[in-house]
Amino acid sequence: MDATTPLITADNLLHGRRSGPTLSTYAAFKVDLHYVLFSSPLNVLLLFVPLGIVWGYFELSHTWTFVFNFLAIIPLAAILAYATEELAEKAGSTVGGLLNATFGNAVELIVSVIALREGQVRIVQASMLGSLLSNLLLVLGFCFLFGGWNRIQQTFNQTAAQTMSSLLAISCASLLIPAAFKATLPTGKEDSLIDEKILELSRGTSIILLIVYVLFLYFQLGSHHALFEEQMEETEEVLSQISTKPPHSLTIRSSMSFLLGATIMVSVCADYLVGTIDGIVESTGLSKTFIGLILIPIVGNAAEHVTSVMVALKDKMDLALGVAIGSSLQIALFVTPFMVLVGWAIDVPMTLNFSTFETAILFVSILLSNYLILDGESNWMEGVMSLAMYTLIALAFYYYPDVDTFGV
Repeated sequence: MDATTPLITADNLLHGRRSGPTLSTYAAFKVDLHYVLFSSPLNVLLLFVPLGIVWGYFELSHTWTFVFNFLAIIPLAAILAYATEELAEKAGSTVGGLLNATFGNAVELIVSVIALREGQVRIVQASMLGSLLSNLLLVLGFCFLFGGWNRIQQTFNQTAAQTMSSLLAISCASLLIPAAFKATLPTGKEDSLIDEKILELSRGTSIILLIVYVLFLYFQLGSHHALFEEQMEETEEVLSQISTKPPHSLTIRSSMSFLLGATIMVSVCADYLVGTIDGIVESTGLSKTFIGLILIPIVGNAAEHVTSVMVALKDKMDLALGVAIGSSLQIALFVTPFMVLVGWAIDVPMTLNFSTFETAILFVSILLSNYLILDGESNWMEGVMSLAMYTLIALAFYYYPDVDTFGV
């Protein structure tokens, strides 16, 4: 379907198929539900959804409430992504691209909004940084390692890689500047004034980043669409080969219903998940930074991580790179600045002022990933480098304590 195909017609709205018997609404829903449930192997974890809700509603063990809801969000995120893809297929290339860009990080947005509402600014900041690091180092590392294990070298689109590298540099600068701003000013009686200036700087920076993100979408879907068109066609071909998605198409109404249902369930589970974080910190001794930076990013990115590795095994590194680096760009240019503006709207002081240690880690990570992708070639040893870097970072943050200077 191309961009000129109508998004909604009587046929695809009511039946979603050109031929075949007309089913009742209830029968059609049962068929769609069957295919959605079997669309991903991760959906077996849906068993934890009722457990998480029951444990959270009755305020039982903090640890088990966290674990159950943590595991419950993973398949819900996969269903949300499935419904988004189904809806995007019927919307044409441009609108479909916008839908994927908007809902691609829906889980991170939902968890972050709930955390902000409860004043967990440290968790939001750490989860944003953690999503960046997991995509840049963990996912990219696994792609390079598994994709290049039995191959001498793998290649990918160098022009697209350079564009994404430049945008990653901008995103890194947006976090380095507020940290450097505060680090170069003396501490003392004017701390409250400095914090206010950093908050204003963060909000201004966020607006600029969102503008850059909108222009990047126009660059990718509009003015330079041809540059990415071949990759998009290849993406569809590869995904059709490796996907466990059954040969069935949801109607627009079904897609929107599952999208709404998954979003509501993610919100409920995320609410219980975030509500147990303080209890988890007290009972396990883990820091909020470690929980947000290492654990929370797994929730929304598990399905994407599996997809990236699978396509890397098929030697389709353009697609693998697009998922890994593209997700990082969405976090850096859209989700993080958007959360600053959400905090502004609900009067929560969410800033881009990460700690000096965190910004140094981000700088080194982006520097390494840029070096690895700029030449348009990869091998398994580069994957080992990325994974080693991520392991070192995870180990460092495991021992890194939460202190008052982080704004906790």
